[in-house]
Amino acid sequence: MDSTILEKLRTFDTPTICNIIELFDVRPRNTGFMDERIRACFPEMPPMVGFAATATFRSSAAPRSGDVYSDMSQQVERFGELPGPAVVVFQDVDSPAVAATFGEIMCTTYKTFGSVGLVTSGAGRDLDQVRRIGFPVFTNGAICAHGYCHIPQVHIPVHVGGIAIFPGDLLHGDCNGVTTIPIDIAAEVADVGDEFVASEMVILNTLHEKGASLEHLRAAQKESKRMMDALRARVSRAK
Repeated sequence: MDSTILEKLRTFDTPTICNIIELFDVRPRNTGFMDERIRACFPEMPPMVGFAATATFRSSAAPRSGDVYSDMSQQVERFGELPGPAVVVFQDVDSPAVAATFGEIMCTTYKTFGSVGLVTSGAGRDLDQVRRIGFPVFTNGAICAHGYCHIPQVHIPVHVGGIAIFPGDLLHGDCNGVTTIPIDIAAEVADVGDEFVASEMVILNTLHEKGASLEHLRAAQKESKRMMDALRARVSRAK
């Protein structure tokens, strides 16, 4: 995928990306995004956009051989199979999570090899250090120890935040959560994003500039709907 598409997608927040995807009618509106269990550890960071490098994680019992660091080399090697920068996605198979999925060394390794973020259904640690290297992470909480951490499987379908994530899925995440973007419409989502934002700004600009007038609000809502309907008619796959 052209890097300019990813750069453009990064200019929009995740709710806007979700709203734009709805215009295409390619999936039900209640699917494709992670639930409230997956939260940004560093909500001040800009949007994360990349392709899922999936793996499972366990820390409740020791691995049969090796450890998390020996497993990481195989995981990082698979980054090269993705169509763009990796977002590491872990399904913690311990329920509830026993220990932290990641820490400073893991995140530094991932970033060094081109990853742009990490998502886990489990927990994290070393959060101050991970923040300092500017690496966005999304978790279900924090746990101070690493237990018997290891990575049983890499590059397989996983289940995180209530949805299935496959290797190579395109992800977009920020302080509002994490969503997938269907790859076959990603370029169009990026292309029409400014147009969608402009249709919303009709209402917001009216409220900021003209104040609390129902007449002005209704007129702005009507114009915004007209713009969105025209955009939907142009991009919708439900034809």
